[in-house]
Parts: sequence; structure tokens; C-alpha cells
Amino acid sequence: MNYIFFSPNFPSNFKYFAMRLRDHGVNVYGIGSDTYEALDPELKDALKGYYRVDSMQDYHQVYKAVAYFAFTYGKIDRYESHNEYWLEQDAAIRTDFNIPGLKISDLPTIKQKSKMKEKFTSLQIPVAKGQPVFTVTEAKQVAKALGYPVLVKPDIGVGAAYTYRLENEKELKKFFENKPPMTFIMEEFIDGDIETFDGLTDASGNIIFVNSFVYNAGVMDAVNKNEDMYYYTRRQIPSDLQKAGTACVKAYNLKERFFHFEFFRLKDGSLMALEINVRPPGGLSMDLFNFTNDEDLFDVYAKVVLGLTFKVKNDRPYHAFYIGLKDENMPLLKQDIKTSVEKYKLILVFNGPIASIFAPAIGNYAIILRHSNIELLKKAAAEIMAMKDPV
Repeated sequence: MNYIFFSPNFPSNFKYFAMRLRDHGVNVYGIGSDTYEALDPELKDALKGYYRVDSMQDYHQVYKAVAYFAFTYGKIDRYESHNEYWLEQDAAIRTDFNIPGLKISDLPTIKQKSKMKEKFTSLQIPVAKGQPVFTVTEAKQVAKALGYPVLVKPDIGVGAAYTYRLENEKELKKFFENKPPMTFIMEEFIDGDIETFDGLTDASGNIIFVNSFVYNAGVMDAVNKNEDMYYYTRRQIPSDLQKAGTACVKAYNLKERFFHFEFFRLKDGSLMALEINVRPPGGLSMDLFNFTNDEDLFDVYAKVVLGLTFKVKNDRPYHAFYIGLKDENMPLLKQDIKTSVEKYKLILVFNGPIASIFAPAIGNYAIILRHSNIELLKKAAAEIMAMKDPV
């Protein structure tokens, strides 16, 4: 099997995708803008070939790289980046080279938040009221109908980038004065907690692994308010979340893919759909999957690609708890990181810096704890994140 891994050097833990595929006999080829010498040593060992492009955004260069591998080594069986940013380009390459996986025609309901709303509604899953807005006059009318505060966010976007809460018409006007040249959705502001339904499907679309994260705050607050944050894996997944998430996976006909669906848990206990992502959740979430189950999901994925028969560990004996601390907040902590690491060393499974591109959402420094008792972990997180009293 010939597998092209686009952007194999980022994020750093994704090297394990290449390594596990290689371990199962797959020929893995990389395409990226880093020099070969700059690649992680373990990643270099896993790649049978590497093609450097000057610009990863230049489709012609990427197309040429894929054509080179196809001409040199034969038919390309898979092409993947596992990254939201490259989703459209990945689909274009698969379309042009007839490689299995998501194609250009599959993208509208996956990339556009307005189309996601339509899909969720067709499944009778509630969504926030809202619509695309193109002019300040139209936005005023929509905001009046919804009532302030309102949320504005790109119809096609990643994470919480360019997402804002507007409290009044003055802020709305200011937003339009500085609005980036893209389509935005305006919707009612939802007061709820974010829960996720994540997992992996096999080649027939069957869910073979499932997970759920709970966040202490939304990504928007972490980015816009520069707050520290935490999120953790559940040991038990609520039945209504399982039902809604499973329906979404079937409706999107996801095959041989990771998925990451986000929902609001409202104050009355009901669920409301937020958005769909057809890739692994970001940051160190893959590691949290593994810490929760004592499993290797990178290896599980390799087996899925090869169509092997196997059993996945998914009994979730632990909660894996991610704590993200920001550089600006660290001097204000009651106890420094060294003290926290030493204090919780018996339940600590990882600590270290985070790639700067992820920092606005999940912090510059990560501490991951795991234990079967969630209250113990929440107490530890509260102590680690506690700030000094104001002077």
C-alpha cells in the first residue's frame, strides 16, 4: 500500500501515524515544506520518501509532488493530513487522483457551518438560531430578531478564530468596520457547556472507537480572554450524546476517518449541536484517547487503513485530564509548574510546552493527569490553575 502523509511533521505527535503505518508494512511518503533534515528522526525513519515543496498552499506544487510519487512508486492508495486546515486541499488531491476518501463534492456540509446547521436540523438535533449576514443593515435586523448578545463567526473557519460575542449595536457596527473579507454567520448566544462526541470509523462506516470530552470553558473564551483552560475525557458517555453523535456519523457517511463533533449541554440538560469536524481533535487529544484506554489509536488507525480484524480497547478505565497554562498567566500562579509536577507526579502522564500555533486555545504549557476519580482530578486542576490573591 502507498500512503501519502501531507504535513507529516506537524503537529509533532502525528509522526506516530507514519510510524505505525510503517510498522504494518505500508509505504509512507511525506510532503511538506520543512527540509528533510529538519524532520523528526523517528519520522524520517518511518518515511520511504519525502518531497519538499516551497509552499504547502500552492496546489500546483503539491499536485506535482503527488504525481511524482504516483509515477515513481505506482498507484496512491491513501492521501491524508489529519488536519482541518488542509481538508479542502486533501479533498482536491483525492478528487484529481481518484484516491479513496473525502472528495470535493463531500465538503459543503463538512466545511460550511450554515450547511452543518441544515444537516443537524434534518436529524432533528437542535441548533442555535442564526444565519449568514452580509451587510451591517442585514446584521442589525438579525440581531434584533435574535436579541443581544449575539455571536458572529466565519461560515468556514477553524476553531474560534474570528469568533466574537457582540453585546450591542455599537459593537456590531465596529465589527463590520473591521470585518475580514469572508462570510460570517450571526447566531444567538448559547449559554452552555461544550461536550464532544469523538471517535474513529472503519472502512464500512462502523464506529469502532468513541470518546467524549468535557471543557471547563469554550475555546472562544480561552482565546479572546486569554484564559487558562482544561478539558478531560469521560469514562461514561451520556446516552443522548451517544445517540446524537452516532446519528451524525451515519448521516455524514464517514468511513475510515476520525471525527470530532461538538455540542452544547444547555442549562436544562438538553443538547444542542455546535459543529462537526472530520479529523482528530486538536492539540494532544490523540494522546488523551490513549491515556484513557491504555490503547494506541495511531496503531488502531493503521489497522483500519489495512482492513485488519482486531479489537479496540475502549472501556475507559481512566479520565485523562488536560490542563493548559498560558505564558502570561504563569507568573500569577500560586504554585509554579515545577511544584505542581512534583506534587502530582503519581498521577501525571505528561508535561511540556505546546506548539505556539495551539497556544491561544489550549495554552503554552500542558500538564496531563489521569485517574479513575474525576473529582480528584478537578481538585488537582483547581490547585494547579489557582492564581495568587490580588495585591
